[in-house]
Amino acid sequence: MIDWVDPWRGTADHGGPVTPSESHTPTIAAVATAPGVGAVSLIRVSGPQAVAIADRVTGGRASRAEPRQAVRCRILDAAGATLDDGLMTVFRGPRSFTGEDAVEFAGHGGMLVTREVLSRFLACGAIPAGPGEFTQRAFFNGKLDLTQAEGVMDLISAQTSLALRAAREQMEGTIGRRTIEARDEILGVLAHVEAYIDFPDEDIDPDTGRALCDRLDRVSAAIDRLLATADQGRILREGVRTVIFGEPNVGKSSLLNRLLGYERAIVSEIAGTTRDTIEETVNLGGIPLRLIDTAGVRQAGDRIEEEGIRRTVRQIESADLLLEVADAGLPRPLLRPADVPEDTRHLLILNKADLGEHADWSGIEAVRISCQLDQGFDRLEAVIREALHLGSGEWGDHAVAINARHQACLARARQSLAAASAFLEPPADTELAAIDLREALDALGEVVGRVDTEDLLGVIFSSFCIGK
Repeated sequence: MIDWVDPWRGTADHGGPVTPSESHTPTIAAVATAPGVGAVSLIRVSGPQAVAIADRVTGGRASRAEPRQAVRCRILDAAGATLDDGLMTVFRGPRSFTGEDAVEFAGHGGMLVTREVLSRFLACGAIPAGPGEFTQRAFFNGKLDLTQAEGVMDLISAQTSLALRAAREQMEGTIGRRTIEARDEILGVLAHVEAYIDFPDEDIDPDTGRALCDRLDRVSAAIDRLLATADQGRILREGVRTVIFGEPNVGKSSLLNRLLGYERAIVSEIAGTTRDTIEETVNLGGIPLRLIDTAGVRQAGDRIEEEGIRRTVRQIESADLLLEVADAGLPRPLLRPADVPEDTRHLLILNKADLGEHADWSGIEAVRISCQLDQGFDRLEAVIREALHLGSGEWGDHAVAINARHQACLARARQSLAAASAFLEPPADTELAAIDLREALDALGEVVGRVDTEDLLGVIFSSFCIGK
C-alpha cells in the first residue's frame, strides 16, 4: 500500500485517514449559502479553534452553548457593536460533518451583512475556506470515503430525480461498499498466493488454483456490474447530447421552444436565422436532455452562415441522440442534410404534419408533429424514451451510477484481475499473480481513497463550491 502526505497533516497509515495536529491545522470559514440576497445566510467555521474564534465573535456564547442545539446570539464587531443577530449551532468533533469542532451561524441574508459577519470571523483567526475544503476535511477525518465525497457534489448539481437518487445512493456509500467488498475478496486471494510464495517448495495444486480463480471471477463479475453503469452515470451527470438538425425553415427552433416550454430561439421564415448553436437542458422522465439547436444545413450564403453549418456538423459528430427535422409537406430530400454516424441514435421528425404530408413520406418511419398546433409531442417523448432505453426496467432499479474516475480505476482493476487469473492457471506463477493482485487492490483503493495522490484530491475537490 502506498503512503501519502496531504498538505496540512502527517503521513497516513496505509493510506487511511489521520488525525491532524491542532497546531498545524488552520480553522477555516466560508459562507455556505448561495451568493446573492436571501432570507437567511449560513456561515460555516471548522477547525481546532472554531469554538474559540466563535467566542471572540459572540462574546463567549459559543463555549457555553450545548452542542448541536441552536441558540440565539449576536455577532459583535471589535468595538462590541452588533453586526447581526441570528442562530448559532456548535458541533463538537468528531460529531460533526468535518469530524472537527465546527460552528454554524445562520443570520440575515443580505450580501453586505453576510460579508461583514464573515470578515469578523476571519479577523478573529479563521482563514477563508477553499472550494470543497469542508468536505475534504470530512474525507481526511474518516467521515466519508472518496465516493461519498463525490456524491455530495453530485447531489448539489443534480438536475433530475434520477440523478438525485443516484447521488443519494453514492452519499450513503453504496459504490464504496461494493468496492471494499471486492477489495476484501482480493485480499483473501492474495493471502493464499503469498503463502505459497513463502513456501517455494509448495506448488498450487489444480483444485486450489481453480478455487482461487473462481473467487477472482466473482470479483470480476461484481466489477463488471459496476462498469456497466458508467454510461448511465455520464448521462445522469452530463445529460444526453441531443442535437436538432435539418434543412432551413423546417421548424428546428420551433421544436426546441416547444420542448423547453418557452421561446428560447428566434423563429422566423427567413432562412439562415439560426447562425450558431443554442443549448438548453430539459428534464425527460428523470433524464436531462441537453438540447442543441443548430444552423440549417444548406449551401451557405455567407461566411458567418458557413461557420454555423460547420459547427452543426461538429455537433452531429459528438451527439448521443440526433433529432432530424424535416417538413412533412415538402418532397423527401434525395440526400440527408448531413452525414449521421452509424452508431448514433437517430430519430426522424416530420414537422408541419397538420398541413398535409407529401407522398414521398408515405411509409417512412418517423414521428409526425405540429409545432404550430402542439400536436404529437406525447408520441415524440415516448419515442425518445424508447430510443434511450429509459424504461423502468432499465433505469428504475438502477440507483448506482459510477463516474469517469471510478470507471478508469475499475477498468484497471478488471484488467489486473484477468492477468492474475491467467498466472494462477497451471503451471502457476505465484509471484507474477501477486503483483497483478496488488495492482488490482491499488486500483480499487483509489476508488474510495484508500490510496491516493494529492493531485487527484485537488482535482476532485476543486470542482466543489466554496462553503461545502
